[in-house]
Amino acid sequence: MAIGPGTKERLMDVVSSCRNEILDFTKALIQVPTENPPGSSYRDCVAVVEAKLEEIGLESSVLEVPAGRNQNPRNGRIQSESAYCLMSFYGTGPRTLYFHGHYDVVPAATPRQFKPLLRGDRLFGRGSADMKGGLAAMIYAVKAIKACKLRLNGRIGLAIVPDEETGGLRGSHALAASGKLGKDGIGMFTAEPTGGAIWNACRGAISLRVTVKGKPSHVGLHFWGVNSFEKMLGVANKLMELKQRVESRKTAFKIEPDEARNSILLIGGECQGGASFNTVPAQCCFTVDRRINPEEDLGAEKERLLELFDRFRKDGTEVEVETLQEARPAGFSEHDPVARALSTSIEAVTGKAPSFEMCPGLLETRFYAEQGVPAFAYGPGQLTAAHAPDESVALEDICACAAVYTLAAAELLA
Repeated sequence: MAIGPGTKERLMDVVSSCRNEILDFTKALIQVPTENPPGSSYRDCVAVVEAKLEEIGLESSVLEVPAGRNQNPRNGRIQSESAYCLMSFYGTGPRTLYFHGHYDVVPAATPRQFKPLLRGDRLFGRGSADMKGGLAAMIYAVKAIKACKLRLNGRIGLAIVPDEETGGLRGSHALAASGKLGKDGIGMFTAEPTGGAIWNACRGAISLRVTVKGKPSHVGLHFWGVNSFEKMLGVANKLMELKQRVESRKTAFKIEPDEARNSILLIGGECQGGASFNTVPAQCCFTVDRRINPEEDLGAEKERLLELFDRFRKDGTEVEVETLQEARPAGFSEHDPVARALSTSIEAVTGKAPSFEMCPGLLETRFYAEQGVPAFAYGPGQLTAAHAPDESVALEDICACAAVYTLAAAELLA
């Protein structure tokens, strides 16, 4: 059921009146150095969010994921601090529209990035675009709906998690394992910096570290050794043949430029081996990063890679494979009712209809997609600003995102 123009104006007016509050809250979030890796200051950041929710009049619950429970294979470190997933709800009834966001950030270029700076309309600081500005937008969207005392047919669920930047093991994955993520969901929005577009799809991933073992020997006695580099070349050449087949496939989802539609098999993002120029190398290792389009099947693509390595083992090559990352792709139609509500709300706030595009990387929409919950990314800022040494976001974009989420929630839960 569509909401009336008077209700829309009231909601947008409330968001507009909160501009300075939104700025101050985003600054407070940026000041907490939630760098990941290694995964620090998580409890401090959750405390800031809890205090804001209490101020608004919302209760929250926190799931603690103990330190060291999961190792992050990307950097080989055991997490030294606990992680915390926060959830809060406004409204009643089982139908739940989720606002989902992460509070961890990539490491700062300098400590100065944790001292937020407003220059004109742009707020500078680590996480301003990815995605502490988005978190502020989500929370103030709920505040606006609560302030207007809208009667909802269901509820809004805030899911605020860590560890997104390193795969989500102690964040969304842990929340899903607890049975809380996506429960009774009718839709999900996540406030990644999409540059005004709606991301309705994302790739999946299988990332592997492949170690090929040999036998070391002095170069003068090389015939007593087994050259792991030469063995590795054989494996890599077969992967190159697979790469040609894989990268001939294109997704039907929109993404620019056209070459970005191709499925991906990256070989050798990391590559190392050998001890000295005059020694037969004992082992060589390299990485394989397989990025899977939404139309492809994660299980089938993983099996295809593992079968390739098995063939070499049967021929006598010693190959070890470590899984660094595994994530399913996700994709939803731009005609889905949740997508339409988001799109019309963006147009109402910005005056411009958004495009629907596939995210070039992974998204936490995948955790909701696995449960059949339509999930879309839309948030303040540009992807090119995320992770940058001068990361920034326009304050106007944060406020606009809050208004968009407010209108979309009112529409979907009317």
